[in-house]
Amino acid sequence: MEREKALQLVKEQITEHRYQHTLGVVETSIWLAEKYGADVKKAELAAIFHDYAKFRPKEEMKEIIIREKMPKDLLEYNEELWHAPVGAYLVEKEAGVEDPEVLDAIRYHTSGRVNMTLLEKVIFLADYIEPGRKFPGVEEVRELAKQSLDKALIKSLQNTILFLMKKNQRIYPDTFHTYNDLLLKLEESDT
Repeated sequence: MEREKALQLVKEQITEHRYQHTLGVVETSIWLAEKYGADVKKAELAAIFHDYAKFRPKEEMKEIIIREKMPKDLLEYNEELWHAPVGAYLVEKEAGVEDPEVLDAIRYHTSGRVNMTLLEKVIFLADYIEPGRKFPGVEEVRELAKQSLDKALIKSLQNTILFLMKKNQRIYPDTFHTYNDLLLKLEESDT
């Protein structure tokens, strides 16, 4: 799908503020893909569509999660998680994107997962460090991203987990599993 057509489809679904965020994620994902050897076109497409379902009504997302037999435990955690798996489903159905790698990068961009692909890592991190993001710790992760994709991901997950803990919010298990998996692989590569 052409970039401009994809951007137009997304622009119809999200706010102007979120569209500006999306443009930042697109540029960051292209930079990360080029730096770490991911498919640049797939990274661009996944980045464009990563927040496609962000503003869908909660009831619609809940119904899709149930109807499409997505992990039921999603419904037990913060609704902010829902737009990623629901978005992957809707991007396939409404925008006609069929590439499973692109869809998985959209699906896991909020929670992560064990054995993330390079493309999934790029989209997850690009969403976290795009230039419009301003919160404590983001600069450190941006600096780490210049040296190591996995170290930047680990730090972003640490920050997210601590942030949620301080707010007394439940943490989706896949996020912990992603953190542990990346840490284990980093430890193994250092030995």
